[in-house]
Amino acid sequence: MKRIIFVTGTRADYGKLKPLMMAVEQSIEFELHVYVTGMHLLTEYGSTFKEVVKDGYNHIYIARENMPTYNMSDDLGKSISNFTRYVGEIRPDCIVVHGDRGDALMGSIVGAFNNVHVIHIEGGEVTGTIDESIRHAITRFAHFHLVANTSAEELLLAMGESPQRIKVIGSPDIDVIIGQSLATIDEVKESLKIPFDSYAVLLFHPVVTEVGLLQQQVTELFKACKESGKKFIVIYPNNDHGSHIILELYKQLEGDDSFLFFKSVRFEEFLVVLQHADFMIGNSSAGVREAPYFGVPTIDIGTRQMGRYTKDDISITHVEYNRKEILQAIVSLPRRYTVHHNWGQGNSAELFMNILGSEEFWQIPLQKQLSYKE
Repeated sequence: MKRIIFVTGTRADYGKLKPLMMAVEQSIEFELHVYVTGMHLLTEYGSTFKEVVKDGYNHIYIARENMPTYNMSDDLGKSISNFTRYVGEIRPDCIVVHGDRGDALMGSIVGAFNNVHVIHIEGGEVTGTIDESIRHAITRFAHFHLVANTSAEELLLAMGESPQRIKVIGSPDIDVIIGQSLATIDEVKESLKIPFDSYAVLLFHPVVTEVGLLQQQVTELFKACKESGKKFIVIYPNNDHGSHIILELYKQLEGDDSFLFFKSVRFEEFLVVLQHADFMIGNSSAGVREAPYFGVPTIDIGTRQMGRYTKDDISITHVEYNRKEILQAIVSLPRRYTVHHNWGQGNSAELFMNILGSEEFWQIPLQKQLSYKE
């Protein structure tokens, strides 16, 4: 059996990787190994490694030695060293990483330096923070790219990646939306103890290059939300530099019955909560990806998702960090939009396994050369 390591560092990437991981786990040709690190380990974000363990994989490693701090570069160096030792023990044939987090960069660097095939899921996308630099660095280290759509494919080609190293498989989270029997909203409300009849979802992450402005940004956002008179389900941000500022501001709203806070929400339950929300607000990629799939309006604030949608994405309203502008967007939103998305057909796991099982994939050279068009 070929050994395949999946690196998961956050609740978000696990939700997207899970359909692929389950497909590998059920295969008789491959042996799945799950390396759990990063934000999963943090108590203040819900200790989400427990959700991975609960899914019962045969080979799972909780990298407690990688306990994150608020110093992203220090965390990266530490995790590269520890993951190198793990790879030396497991001797994998392939490492699978996702997206634009430091954990994925760690996996791609270690794989490339140790002559292990690296597959990057959802490369070739843009975002308005340090994550974009991380994502494109992973592109250079990865040997194969499984992208969500043709726009991502075109960006990778423009970066000089060889066409034979790129396949469009869609976004695996669409597999979860289409292929699984999700719970009802009443079941999820009971499970999460949500008292609201109607609500919006608020998810706001720090932009690393704007940390000095973060307190003002979050203050403007919360003033607008309070003035709107709406109810909000608030999910904690990722653990990027600056997240502690957001969490301190959240504490000031404890006891305000307009806001219900969650350290984390399991991906399948999050999808149900989002599907039945009046709108989503903040700067999360879920407002660009999952919300449009359900026809849920999104208010996207600031620069973090810059370049990930266009004027044709009519369900997404862009605003700056201004109380009046945010409030105007809230009161002006329609109830629903026509469902639209460009992130796949819900068969990503099937396409992934077809690629993993092909001789063509395993024959791709580990030595890369750029392939710029004339």
